[in-house]
Amino acid sequence: MRSKAVLLREFNQPLSIEEIAVAPPRHGEVMVRVVNAGVCRSELQAIKGKMPLLPRPIVLGHEGAGIVERVGEGVTAVKPGDHVVLLWRTPCGRCYSCAIGRPALCEESAAAAGKGAMPDGTLRFSQDGKPVYHYITASYFTEYTVVQEKAVVPIPKDFPMHVAGIMGCGVLTGIGAVVNTAQVRAGSTVAVFGTGGVGLNVILGARLVNARRIIAVDINDDKLETALSMGATDAVNSSRVDPVTAILDLTDGRGVEYAFEVIGMAKVFEQAFAATGRAGTTILVGMPAPEEVFSFPARMLFANEKRVEASFYGTTKPYLDIPWLVGLYQAGRLPLDKLISRHYPLDQYNEAIRALEAGEVARGVLDVTPL
Repeated sequence: MRSKAVLLREFNQPLSIEEIAVAPPRHGEVMVRVVNAGVCRSELQAIKGKMPLLPRPIVLGHEGAGIVERVGEGVTAVKPGDHVVLLWRTPCGRCYSCAIGRPALCEESAAAAGKGAMPDGTLRFSQDGKPVYHYITASYFTEYTVVQEKAVVPIPKDFPMHVAGIMGCGVLTGIGAVVNTAQVRAGSTVAVFGTGGVGLNVILGARLVNARRIIAVDINDDKLETALSMGATDAVNSSRVDPVTAILDLTDGRGVEYAFEVIGMAKVFEQAFAATGRAGTTILVGMPAPEEVFSFPARMLFANEKRVEASFYGTTKPYLDIPWLVGLYQAGRLPLDKLISRHYPLDQYNEAIRALEAGEVARGVLDVTPL
């Protein structure tokens, strides 16, 4: 199968759109025609060389949805023609993390992600007989991809594919951080530091569980306006005021019960921790760069019984969470359409990543093979 794909060949250089060969799915694998793919900030770390061990050339993309094209032997969960959300962390169901109900931390999947290949170490992509590598076993910026059967979750055929295209990472991560990781209580106070695509999903999650006050913090007024339209009750521009002071003022000096850091920067995490009240929880959602080191006063942690948690991939159980989120959207309780700022054809990926880095979009979506 021939397929146009977005390739990363050199760090800190524009990406290229090239034709590659995609091999048929093997036992337990599925070939998917990718219809839509979300443009996630995590890709920036790969492009900027923050993941220096990535083999190249590599097909980027880890958030998408599409239609099953072919299935390999032994596949029973889906059949050709099924519509699916694509995952980037696929639970093996056997390791310790999966066994204790934490499939987002699957050890087999984590080990495979660093290989630039399928979990068995082999490749399904090539170009002129030379290897082309897989990005964290996903690679969704291509017309056709091959993944494990465990990496696809069926959805109704009438579900909007552009919405499905952002569910496999940003939606699961943001809403999951609220519902699964922090288990935010109804009537509580929440602050969200960073209102990009994932941060907006944290706001949606907080609204979903009926948080009483949801304070959005960002340096971009347009993003803050979007956050207010998505359910935030207050907006704080941290480029103009001290966000900790502003949050304390909004909460009668107490601080919030839950503060979500959705950027992955030490300075911002420390602000989120300082804005967390007694017996409150600070949750790290944004992916830090390898060199980031967080610090905070130990006495403040101890004397106030604060808690610090990390939320990786929304502590998701994807085979439960995605059908649940689909149902909420269909019931009109989850306005995911409002997250999508712009659509781009596949060959405009460089423009999509520029707009993302510039803060011009909440979520950009690639129309890879439009229906």
